[in-house]
Amino acid sequence: MSLHSPVDLTKNQTLVYGALADAQGPLSAYTILDRLRDDGFRAPLQVYRALEKLLEFGMVHRLESLNAFVACRHPDCGEHETIAFTICEQCGKVAEIADDRLMEHLDTLARVDAFQPRKTTVELRGICASCQ
Repeated sequence: MSLHSPVDLTKNQTLVYGALADAQGPLSAYTILDRLRDDGFRAPLQVYRALEKLLEFGMVHRLESLNAFVACRHPDCGEHETIAFTICEQCGKVAEIADDRLMEHLDTLARVDAFQPRKTTVELRGICASCQ
């Protein structure tokens, strides 16, 4: 597990990040809790507190449509205000995409309505190349 954060993590944050980094796909908070019971996790609140900080540090992302979390796979991800994910509905594979052109296009669309986005997450659901 390689942490790409300049901050010192607590033990719980390190364990939660490790569970996500080692996972083959997105994990719900309750799945993380189940995986970390042997490490002393007993309550969902422990997981949610760690996730909240990891989200703040830009080390994990929340996939809204799945109500699940993934470890950030791009060390410079924090520099992007817009992140996109492809989510395979068959195998569950999630890929993270950072594209400045997408951000510029969405900003242009928002300006039409005088809306100023602070953060945007785009989720594309479908079938990955391996499952097609």
